[in-house]
Amino acid sequence: MSVRQPAVAGMFYPDTPAVLQRQVNDMLNSRAGAALEPKALIVPHAGYVFSGPVAASAYRLLNPLSGRIRRVVLLGPSHRVPFRGLAAPSEDRFRTPLGEIAIDRKGIEQLAARSLISIRSDAHELEHSLEVQLPFLQSTLEDFTLLPLVVGDADANSVADALRACWGGDETLIVISSDLSHYHPYSEAQQIDLATSTMIETFDGHLTGEQACGCRAINGLLALAREKQLNIATLDVRNSGDTAGDRRRVVGYGAYALY
Repeated sequence: MSVRQPAVAGMFYPDTPAVLQRQVNDMLNSRAGAALEPKALIVPHAGYVFSGPVAASAYRLLNPLSGRIRRVVLLGPSHRVPFRGLAAPSEDRFRTPLGEIAIDRKGIEQLAARSLISIRSDAHELEHSLEVQLPFLQSTLEDFTLLPLVVGDADANSVADALRACWGGDETLIVISSDLSHYHPYSEAQQIDLATSTMIETFDGHLTGEQACGCRAINGLLALAREKQLNIATLDVRNSGDTAGDRRRVVGYGAYALY
């Protein structure tokens, strides 16, 4: 059985299980969650000291659903490997310091049979945008399978088609991993991220990479969310200047729930 090993443990988040679990729990328990039952989440993917509290505002919504959600479809942008389309791994399991997660091989095979995705483990090997979400999912859900897709150069329709094919019912959660603006001064980033949030809240699927590195996955989700007549709630929008960085060059983070 092949296992995708963690690539950024000890860098983006702690590599010691007890320390990691305590950090995640502290972020999840820092305040109460909203009374929403999300079908999809949009969450950031920086180091936990920077974006973890923002991501936690979304993940804490899953606590009441921990026994119901049995599959997570997780999409994030490719930061290291250029390619076209969406890529699934060939591995059977993903490992984090908190344990292993079984990959939904059947779901991947069905998507591949319809030419909606390709199989590229090289796109997953060093990619952090998916990996940093896993300890949050392991801490909020019970037994679940993972369908992880790295998004390369793909248009919104291609993403929406793949999501539509694995949308499922109440047992399936969709998670889109994306940061917002990158490396602007604090006040400028606030203005850019506010405009981006407005576009997300109004299902405007024309986001660019300057607004969100995961724009391709977000645009595809928004197109399908309109079709499914979902609602969107903004949970938290901050940047690294609010969490753990200086304010001269910040990265924006947003958390959203679609329900």
